[in-house]
Amino acid sequence: MIASYQDLMVWRRAMELAEEVYRLAKLLPKTEQYGLTSQVLRSAVSVPANIAEGHARSGPREFLSFLSIAGGSLAETETLLMLAVRTGLLPTERTSRALRIADEVSRKLGAWK
Repeated sequence: MIASYQDLMVWRRAMELAEEVYRLAKLLPKTEQYGLTSQVLRSAVSVPANIAEGHARSGPREFLSFLSIAGGSLAETETLLMLAVRTGLLPTERTSRALRIADEVSRKLGAWK
């Protein structure tokens, strides 16, 4: 039985993604502090936060709804990281780990559907 959201592997991996995004955000230029940096941090934090909030809700329907929101935030995070690479703001080799974790989280979220 899963007693806490912290027992969920998808939450744990989403937390690792958020940590990795925080490390990457430090590499972004100061000119992006209120743009891309802020947005990618918010979206990355939203993934594990929505998994946790959904788990704390009263029923499975609400949990699935929050997992869907987490999936949307995950897609946003991936898109912003890819944009940062495509525009030369982040190096591909440093960003690839975050994108691999994001892919794993996406597959784990999809398994709940």
